[in-house]
Amino acid sequence: LFFLSFLEDEDEPGSVLSPLTAPAACVYGNRIIGGEEVQPYSIKYQASLRFMEYHFCGGTLIHPQWVVSAAHCWRPHMIQVVLSEHSILKVEGFEQTFNVSLIVRHYQYQYWTFDNDIMLLKLDRPAVINSMVEPATLPNLNSPPLAGLTRCTVSGWGVTWLNSYSLSPVLRSVDVDIFSNCWYYYYFRITENMVCAGSLFGGKDSCQGDSGGPLICNGKFEGIVSWGIGCAYAYYPGVYTKVRNYLGWINWVTQNS
Repeated sequence: LFFLSFLEDEDEPGSVLSPLTAPAACVYGNRIIGGEEVQPYSIKYQASLRFMEYHFCGGTLIHPQWVVSAAHCWRPHMIQVVLSEHSILKVEGFEQTFNVSLIVRHYQYQYWTFDNDIMLLKLDRPAVINSMVEPATLPNLNSPPLAGLTRCTVSGWGVTWLNSYSLSPVLRSVDVDIFSNCWYYYYFRITENMVCAGSLFGGKDSCQGDSGGPLICNGKFEGIVSWGIGCAYAYYPGVYTKVRNYLGWINWVTQNS
């Protein structure tokens, strides 16, 4: 997840967007902001992206060999994906760990606006689908539009407050509502490829370390944690990549790679 600031990003000189991914964060804290610990292994599609063994982003399993994440979570090499994970502090014996054989960022991704903030990762072998690992259900072209106040769930190992570098040791989730007029809060920064969700008066949100993770609405994988102003601020909901706009691209990449 990214937040807007007037500090330059080390990776993109002159940028007004500062990253809230967590490539080397320590682990301590309570929960995704405003949420609670999930029943272990109940979010079967949740993935943890690791760089040099550290969790830095979330992801969503959509096929036994494909995971969706945010394009801003891209790393050139050494990414691993862990499924069937609950605690990132210890080995529990149910984890499935994979190297990544192919990374495909969307060809129109814009780091300065976060438009088309989506990425596909191909695992080096198919995941074993079992009682703890199962792909998320994608929306389809006939799925009704996401209406304002639709209740959704976002999950991850992210931090509990802004400017903290301490991840939650266990997977947590929080319920958030769709904002139908998000452009109003973000001064027309919102594109047709984005959807906003949160709580009008703040207190419920995804945050650093949750980037790339899933937003599930009505049982469908509708959003990817992308960016926002701070975390859980009143009138500033989280901004998510709108997954339903990329169904054709996802199908093409997964069938031709």
